[in-house]
Amino acid sequence: MLQTFAILLTFQSVGELLTYSLRLPVPGPVIGMVLLVTYLLVDKGRVLEIMQGTVSELLRHLTILFVPAGVGVMTQLSRIGQEWLPIVVATVVSTWLAIAAGALVTRALMRRMGDHGESHEELAP
Repeated sequence: MLQTFAILLTFQSVGELLTYSLRLPVPGPVIGMVLLVTYLLVDKGRVLEIMQGTVSELLRHLTILFVPAGVGVMTQLSRIGQEWLPIVVATVVSTWLAIAAGALVTRALMRRMGDHGESHEELAP
């Protein structure tokens, strides 16, 4: 368990260091997470075996991590009531942008695959 937390904290710290030193506009934990995923892909499972038990336990209790966000929403409920329109607009626009980005990436990948990929008809039952 301590090894897993040490690994996670190391990658988060490296991400913070890179973000701070290179003045990146991305949060350090995000950079650390990308570095960790990259390392896990290259490592061929050795570190993953160390982390497996602890990570499974953390995932079982993942919902607890959303409690602070819910409390934050409840404490700012009056402000949300005052500024509901910009919040709704931002949510709708960002959702549509995410859908559009996913569609564009999918279309680009399908074009890139060309004849190498399976067609939609071949996947149908």
